Amino acid sequence: MSEREKGMQVRREVLGDAHVDHAEAGKDEFTADFQEFITRYAWGDIWSRPGLGRRERSIATLAALVALRAEGEISMHVRAALRNGLTREEIKEVILHTVVYAGVPAGNAAFSLAQTALAEVTPGGEQGEGEGPSGGRADG
Repeated sequence: MSEREKGMQVRREVLGDAHVDHAEAGKDEFTADFQEFITRYAWGDIWSRPGLGRRERSIATLAALVALRAEGEISMHVRAALRNGLTREEIKEVILHTVVYAGVPAGNAAFSLAQTALAEVTPGGEQGEGEGPSGGRADG
């Protein structure tokens, strides 16, 4: 299996088919190289390494996104964290823990985004019927 194939498999397992299909459909000549890069390196290499499980990677990712105020990515990775086995309570604790180091404004934004994302998913972590991935971005 190539790095791209492995990356696409992991990306779909973590983010869900609907999100990946949306991102793939939105790519064009300008964003195609970026899509290839994140599929091969972020998903095919880093997310596929044996040193951490997907739960731990989701914890690290959420903490980094909150700290960076990467508000365009938080909702997507809250849903991914649910798919990777984190509970709503654990997601809340990751955000609270990160607030101590990243600041209250970052935590306020993260809680708002997480609250919306959690309201959009069913208890099993899948998006409700008829709901697509948030935003019209061609990333992740």
